[in-house]
Amino acid sequence: MKTFKVLFTAFTLLIFGLNAQAQGKKTESIKIKTSAVCNMCKATIEKGMAYEKGVQKAELDVASQMLTVQYRADKTNVETLRTAVNQLGYDADEAVANEKAYNKLDDCCKKDKGVH
Repeated sequence: MKTFKVLFTAFTLLIFGLNAQAQGKKTESIKIKTSAVCNMCKATIEKGMAYEKGVQKAELDVASQMLTVQYRADKTNVETLRTAVNQLGYDADEAVANEKAYNKLDDCCKKDKGVH
């Protein structure tokens, strides 16, 4: 019986410890309007955002040009995420794409082509 109490106490402490740790890792979500126009843009942005610290998930809806990013607020922030999109060659809300990165995009990914 004594062994059971010790195991039960250890298990309870473990559960409370994991719960407290999970609460400290808050995930937030943001929507960013991009200049992406095609599925190649989608692949580029989603792959690029996967390498950003704190990003849990990034998904681009090409038709609306909206990028939804789930991220850990203790690891990154909204401005860093917008800058990451800019560094990939795309506009992010009002922030204009990095010119050098934009010029490296394939012609189909240029924002003057329109969504296709």
